[in-house]
Formats: sequence, structure tokens, C-alpha cells
Amino acid sequence: MALTLRSTPALRQGFANVSDLPVLHRDDWLIAIDKPSGLLVHRSDLDRHETRFALQLLRDQIGRPVYPVHRLDKGTSGVLLFALDPEVGRELGRQFMAGAVDKRYLAVVRGHPPQAGVVEHPLAPMADARAGVASGGAPQPAITHFRLLARAELPYRVDRYPSSRYALVELHPLTGRRHQLRRHMKHIAHPIIGDATHGKGCHNRLFTELFGSRRLLLAAVRLRLRHPVTGQPLDVRAPPAADYTRVLVDLGWTDPAAGGFDTDLLP
Repeated sequence: MALTLRSTPALRQGFANVSDLPVLHRDDWLIAIDKPSGLLVHRSDLDRHETRFALQLLRDQIGRPVYPVHRLDKGTSGVLLFALDPEVGRELGRQFMAGAVDKRYLAVVRGHPPQAGVVEHPLAPMADARAGVASGGAPQPAITHFRLLARAELPYRVDRYPSSRYALVELHPLTGRRHQLRRHMKHIAHPIIGDATHGKGCHNRLFTELFGSRRLLLAAVRLRLRHPVTGQPLDVRAPPAADYTRVLVDLGWTDPAAGGFDTDLLP
């Protein structure tokens, strides 16, 4: 059941001043931004030295508190949703926990995966002192669907092969475990390029040398959910960031006529 909250003019204060973090959607109860790669959502024990966080930056930009309802890893760019009211935030949190939010990502991975598939592999909790979660514990169910969008083979020897294969995939997680997409793609031997924790350093270095890419090539490009107040469908999209798109262009993946993927296939 949708929440019923009364809108006030104060909810719109500061809107014109939002400039540093691109705003994808804003109404009286929600705001979605296009988070750049390299920015934490909030303080984390994983990176104690960071001083800039999306939560604080957005709060300062719009001049009011914001409430995170999900997370993106520091290296992941794309759609990041906040509530503008704690009650709305709780309702959105319930939607995420129930798997009622449709999340789509683009990832550049090592190798040539099948045309489509499902990774159903339980994942043990990762330590998160902020959330009171200890490492280890019983693995939790985790499911990710993937779909192949484009492939490439580069004439460079990495590991034991004379050439190196890469692919662009759409990822659709049905659960929300920490680092789920990164861990699942590693599990099926197609790690995401730029992943310093779950990926392969030799492939990450090749992308730095060839394309100048020093980021995790994972982008949250779409969120679909039911608006917690109006009950209407909400569809928020973010195209891949410029530093991500440059890699796609260099790999020839943005021109269907040249054998790249059709941009209409983007989620």
C-alpha cells in the first residue's frame, strides 16, 4: 500500500543548486542521482580515508537530509536512489528487501559468456561494521541473470592465450548481496574488468594500457519500481558515464553496422 504524505514547499528548496551530482529524477519524496565511479555512498570501514560521500554531497547540494535506500559499490557508476523522508525511505527499503525493484547493470567482463544465463550461487556475508554484519556466516541465496550484448577479441597475450576475449553483458540481480555481481561473475570465470578485489590484475592492466581505463567497468543503468507514495511506476535510467562509454567506443561496441551492440538493446 502506498504511503500518504503531505507535500510542502520546503521539499523543493535548493533544487536549482544541484550541480555537482547529476539529478536523474526528483519529486517531493525521492531523488535519484547519477553517481560517478570512485565515490562512496556513505562512510565505510572499507575505505576509512575517504572524505567525500554521495550522501553528504547531495545533502549539501539540496540543503536538506537525504536517506539512502540501497547502495552502489565505490567503483560502480549510475542510478543511486535516496528518499527525502525517513518513512518513505523505510518503504523503499522494504521494496528492495522484497526483490520488488528491477535493477539493471552493464558490465565489461573477461571472456565470452553464453548468450544468456542465470548464476544461482549462495554468497557468504561480507563484513560491514556500519550495518553490524560480521564476515563469514551461512551463505545466503543469491541469483543473477545475465545477457550477452557484444563480444570482442583483442590481439594481445594475457595469461596463456595469444589473444584476449572480452564481452559486454547486461546483469539483472534478483537479490542484493554485497558485491553480488562482482562475485557472481568471478564465480562463472567472467570477472568484471577493473575489479581489483574479485577480478584479474593482468586484464585490468591491459585495459589501463590500451584504453586509459582505471575504473570498475560496472554501471547501474536502470531502476524500475513502484513509487512509494503515488503507487505509480517509476523508471529511472542513466547512460554509461563518459569514461565507460569511451571504452565501449574503442572496442567498437556502439556501432551496430560495425558489429557492435545495438544501443536499443540497452536495458
